Amino acid sequence: MSQATSDAATEPQTGRPGPWRRLLERLPHRIGRGTRVLAWLVLASNILIVGTGGLVRLTGSGMGCETWPYCTADSLVPTRELGIHGLIEFGNRTLTGVLVIVALLAFLSVARLTPRRPDLTGLTLAVGGGIILQAVIGGVTVWMHLHPSIVGLHYLISAALVAVSAVYVHRVHAVPGPRRRLVTPGYAALVHLTSAAVLVTVVVGILLTGAGPHAGDDEAARNGLDPVFWQHVHSWPAYATLALTLAIVALSFRMPRELGLPRWTALLLAVEVVQIAVGLWQARTGLPIVLVNIHMVLAVCLVAAMTAVVLHLKAAVITPERASAEERRTAAS
Repeated sequence: MSQATSDAATEPQTGRPGPWRRLLERLPHRIGRGTRVLAWLVLASNILIVGTGGLVRLTGSGMGCETWPYCTADSLVPTRELGIHGLIEFGNRTLTGVLVIVALLAFLSVARLTPRRPDLTGLTLAVGGGIILQAVIGGVTVWMHLHPSIVGLHYLISAALVAVSAVYVHRVHAVPGPRRRLVTPGYAALVHLTSAAVLVTVVVGILLTGAGPHAGDDEAARNGLDPVFWQHVHSWPAYATLALTLAIVALSFRMPRELGLPRWTALLLAVEVVQIAVGLWQARTGLPIVLVNIHMVLAVCLVAAMTAVVLHLKAAVITPERASAEERRTAAS
């Protein structure tokens, strides 16, 4: 082999990068406005689908499309014979596709940051995977003819997805890196007790809905619980949550100012007050569909607000090195 041939063989290849490499290079290399907007869209869309899913349940459209993933045995989309119930059920299914697209765009907006921010890519993957899981559970719900246990699980996972989405929004806006708790152990325990009360309230609300007139449609099974008695049971953890929230709001003013806890606990309290007002209103007016649907959406808004309070118990550890890095990153943007 000649010297020229040997040199050519050992020279690095400098051709054009492959399509995947070119795509990666086009992705954002920092967290900008687009990434933050997508994060809020992830949260908003996961709250919105609770509203459309509630509409399916409250209008008796759970079997509006009699099979899954097709709407009928022969048609992917609803036919004229299925009427408005088919349109409502199919519309909720279609929104799932929108959620997948939003989650994918959110993932792409942070994919290039994975070495520095693996938490962001992990959260977007968790949201995307949860949405796909929800689609499968939705299919099982139809196959099981709206069994209240499956319907309840469907809602509970939606609430969990809203919580994960709220974490993602927070992380996109927060300073990256290690964090430490700045509140007292007693205050942290009180906040976590409040979050447990929120969880119990949501779970009991799911059980109550499975017992009442809005469990799916006239032929859907009920869970056998006494809806009148369970309305009272539902109110107990709700009022406990309110009392605990009043305590953490009052004590938040004694916590470090940089955490912003008065603002976030006040938001939590505001959601609770509206939620309780709507709950009392619907109970005294025969459970009208509009109020019940608002109540369902407010429940996941409550979960998001509670998640925000928990996240603000800690703050980033700012070292001189990290401060300098943040300044350089800000200047570069």
